Amino acid sequence: TFSDFTFNSKLRTLQFRSEDEITLSPKESKLLNLLLENLNDLTSREEALVKIWNDDNYFTSRSMDVYIAKIRKYLSKDSKIEIENIHGEGFRLLINN
Repeated sequence: TFSDFTFNSKLRTLQFRSEDEITLSPKESKLLNLLLENLNDLTSREEALVKIWNDDNYFTSRSMDVYIAKIRKYLSKDSKIEIENIHGEGFRLLINN
């Protein structure tokens, strides 16, 4: 549980408050889980690409950006949550009070 969300990484479900659960794709779930493991800290682009895609080339990197955008959309229901881009480094999932 984080902020107003409940995330089950095994079932790949994400629920905001008492709304219906959504089922994440395997990569969305792994990426969100990795961001949560590093909550308020840097998740390096290389680490995510190697752990989730087993590759860190340009095209895989662009694919990861699409998944980050999807996760941002899911989390946009809660204004306290932000995924910050750290240019040239990676991402940081922040929960503001």
